[in-house]
Amino acid sequence: MINGEEVGRTYRINMARAPVNAFDGGFVDAWHEQLDKAQASGCSVLHIRSAQKAFSAGADLKMMRAMFAHENGGERLVAHVKRMQDLFDRIEALPLVSLAEISGSALGGGLELALACDLRVAADEANIGLPEARIGLLPGAGGTQRLARLCGLAAAKRIILAVDAVDGKTAASLGIVQWSFPAEEVPLFCEKLAHRISQASGSALAASKRCIDKGYPSIRPGLDTERDETLGLLNTADTQARIRAFLDGGRA
Repeated sequence: MINGEEVGRTYRINMARAPVNAFDGGFVDAWHEQLDKAQASGCSVLHIRSAQKAFSAGADLKMMRAMFAHENGGERLVAHVKRMQDLFDRIEALPLVSLAEISGSALGGGLELALACDLRVAADEANIGLPEARIGLLPGAGGTQRLARLCGLAAAKRIILAVDAVDGKTAASLGIVQWSFPAEEVPLFCEKLAHRISQASGSALAASKRCIDKGYPSIRPGLDTERDETLGLLNTADTQARIRAFLDGGRA
């Protein structure tokens, strides 16, 4: 599901949950296990990459179908969203410098994972977006908060409200990722970048992260609002119909 390895002072995580690294409860648990190992390793860099064609496509459809088979399906989904929020908060707060290697599609929760990282490198051809509004939801695992903080309100509204999926090159121009390259160049660039960062003082990197983050208010109130608004949407007939159609057809 997830494989971790130490490469010098870099802890490299390879997501390998076929076919698209979708997030269900087990995947969240596996992530926490790997983060425990990363923090215990003494490494200063966390390099996240995918062994699948996609980086990550977000929520697991099988899990969503199982949840909505229950009367309290909405509450179950919001509880899962809370677990994803907590996981991404943990990644963001790590003393390690986190690097997301986006070699393929990063949609929904997959992009929210990348947004929680310090650094993002995307393939020019990658498909990057937050399509939740199409099924009557919102990017509730931190997407509304981190995207606006990273690239400003205008770009965040383009991606979220206009439901505009962009390629890696456009994502770089908007500030969603810091670098983009042709897909075949991304792995080597990320390996070299991770190695270069790992040669710096781990203590200095961690202290720098704390200082940078200190200058911005907590997104916790926004995350709470994401969950409240998600539950409100799940109680509407429109969202319920859109989710049923999405789960039946598998497309937003």
